[in-house]
Amino acid sequence: MSRRVLEVVVGPVAHGGHCVARHDGRVIFVRHTLPGERVRLQLTDTSTDRFWRADALEVLEPSRDRQPSGCPVAGPGGCGGCDFQHVSESGEVELKRAVVAEQLQRLAGIDWAGEVEAVPPTLTGWRTRMRYLAGPDGPALRAHRSHELITIPTDGCPIATVDPRELGVPEVAEDTPLTVVDSDSEQLLLVGDADESVAEQAAGRRFEVQAQGFWQVHPAAADTLVAALLDGLRPQPGERAFDLFCGVGLFAGALADAGVTVWGVESDKPAISHARRNVREARFTTGRVDKVLHKLPRRTDLVVLDPPRAGAGRKVLQQLSERTPRAIGYVACDPAALARDLAYAAELGWRPSSIRAFNLFPRTHHVECVAILEPA
Repeated sequence: MSRRVLEVVVGPVAHGGHCVARHDGRVIFVRHTLPGERVRLQLTDTSTDRFWRADALEVLEPSRDRQPSGCPVAGPGGCGGCDFQHVSESGEVELKRAVVAEQLQRLAGIDWAGEVEAVPPTLTGWRTRMRYLAGPDGPALRAHRSHELITIPTDGCPIATVDPRELGVPEVAEDTPLTVVDSDSEQLLLVGDADESVAEQAAGRRFEVQAQGFWQVHPAAADTLVAALLDGLRPQPGERAFDLFCGVGLFAGALADAGVTVWGVESDKPAISHARRNVREARFTTGRVDKVLHKLPRRTDLVVLDPPRAGAGRKVLQQLSERTPRAIGYVACDPAALARDLAYAAELGWRPSSIRAFNLFPRTHHVECVAILEPA
């Protein structure tokens, strides 16, 4: 294409950290801008006829929610880790609220009037796990949709709790992964695939987890999500529950402490090994949830779902519906996957009694949701 720079008025925010603009009928997903702004953009990807991608090069008419970037390497051509360093805190939560509402309405037909709840720390110094790459000038992160390495600022990544250079970065080959873990027990810098176990405190318990395994990266996330689930499910002593995609047993532990008999399922073998040690009161099965759910009891009172980004899926929801639980708690890291699964659940006779959203990934487009489903 010959014309690479365009002037447009930017439309609404879209899921994925960009806004939607149009030029001659063509949809363009533009990063580093805000709804209503007039910008000069540079096209970065015109490989598909369905839409193009672009970066905002110059803001001609800024939004009132625009602020100076909170990171010197964010922005066009810079680090791809953060989407909203140019947005005020109130503007960021409004963008995320709009995304959650749009996804729920478009994919599930649900009119959601909730808010995205802030969880301190809200802007900087919140990410306790970071995966860097060794670059020519020190620890680096990738540019957006690129293999290019962007060296982190001299005082560290602003959203991270620890600068890897404080832990002593070794001399290694370029592109070698450098994983920083700031756990409740210790701070580690792991090179390549090296791994070990660390301890985390949440929901009144101690959890052992692989340093490079899954654990919520916001320091308040685990307690926030447990509280939201318990508030929505209202577990009673003597009830039975499934904890599906259970990881190292965070929600299983909270349910067990409420007097519930818990059966967890997780496909990651190291995680399930930790779960068995972390929550000895519960029973655990290793395997893909959709493949091993038939092994679990035919009845249960409660279900917790914490699936990966792709969601739980129709097959899992069908099998759960047949067990007639009184409530299902769904923890979602992707609002589109949540909306698709809520649409499946509606077909099976379930409705959300509550949907809450939390800003547990500040400065990025990610948002965590907790939905409570009950029989319609």
